[in-house]
Amino acid sequence: MSRPVMTDAILVPQHQALLATTVAHTQLATPFGAIQLFGTTRGLLKLALPNETRAAAESYVRRVLGPVILREDTEPLSAALEQLKAYFAGAGSTFTITLDPHGTVFQRQVWDAVAGVAYGATRSYAQIAQAIGRPAAVRAVGAANGANPLPIIIPCHRIIGADSRLTGYGGGLAMKRGLLDLERGAVGV
Repeated sequence: MSRPVMTDAILVPQHQALLATTVAHTQLATPFGAIQLFGTTRGLLKLALPNETRAAAESYVRRVLGPVILREDTEPLSAALEQLKAYFAGAGSTFTITLDPHGTVFQRQVWDAVAGVAYGATRSYAQIAQAIGRPAAVRAVGAANGANPLPIIIPCHRIIGADSRLTGYGGGLAMKRGLLDLERGAVGV
């Protein structure tokens, strides 16, 4: 029987500690509440919006990575923190950090298309479905958009209904409107 190894966040059997992925975690205060960031040496893995519990976010991280060692560490996440601070101050319109989103091939196609929606602009779910060559997959696009592990950075808040109404957002419709207003104010729309 192997001896447990104490880590920053979990107790892992020694044989699993050798296989565990180290994940940095930090949080950032925003006008909408605190967001949590999780990342590895491969890139930013998860951004949890204020209404998502840390336990739920950690559960996601463990589901996609397997055994993890969580460390409270801002250093590996410093570029993401600085770019998000600039974004919330209305001074940053693009993100240049390395991302490591985990999803199906279809989800990643949707997220790539969503990432291409310009700062301050919006697109409909149907337009995203068209952009990925799957015009009949509007509902599936909505589901993939809802599964986005990196909201704000992969700007799923910019995706709206065909009638230009705001539709579901993991952070709530008030936050979605707030993010769109922040962007439109920054670009003078």
